[in-house]
Amino acid sequence: MEPLVKLTGIVAPLDRMNVDTDQIIPKQFLKRIGRTGYEDALFYDWRFGPDGKTPDPAFELNAPRYQGASILLARDNFGCGSSREHAPWALHDYGFRVLLAPSFADIFFNNCFNNGMLPIRLPNAVIDRLFTDVRANEGYTLTVDLPAQTLTPSVGDAIAFDIDPFLKERLLNGWDQIGLTLRHAVRIDAYERRRGIA
Repeated sequence: MEPLVKLTGIVAPLDRMNVDTDQIIPKQFLKRIGRTGYEDALFYDWRFGPDGKTPDPAFELNAPRYQGASILLARDNFGCGSSREHAPWALHDYGFRVLLAPSFADIFFNNCFNNGMLPIRLPNAVIDRLFTDVRANEGYTLTVDLPAQTLTPSVGDAIAFDIDPFLKERLLNGWDQIGLTLRHAVRIDAYERRRGIA
């Protein structure tokens, strides 16, 4: 998993509450077993018209000014619904590495860290201000500094955020669940040799 230390990216707004995992990636795209290639399925029912091919110009993320965004700004309870890990896969494949919202569904929140993405909880007042600033300033960016735990906007003052120290360490080192286990490879190998497994 690619470490996340510092990132400067365009912010894309998704001004909707209770965005569930079926909206993030609809069920018809869950038949695949690979972990990549889901970028075209992200927000499929919102991004495309009835033909499933023509981008809907009314959908925020289709606006040219938000193309190439790596930071998604959202509202309360983002990632609710079923626990499908395809949701963070699709967001990551589309290019998002950081998600900002007042709250996230618990399973989705943890799945983000398992897939190299940083979900940041911020107070509603801060989220409201960010929505205003993003819309008022085309090309609006934030610099996310994970070691310092700050968001520095292209317009305005730096914003501090909290993160669990263990989750922070995982992102800084690029450790998914397998990576966490492989930190103990020497001890695992020694155990297997003692047991005659290796």
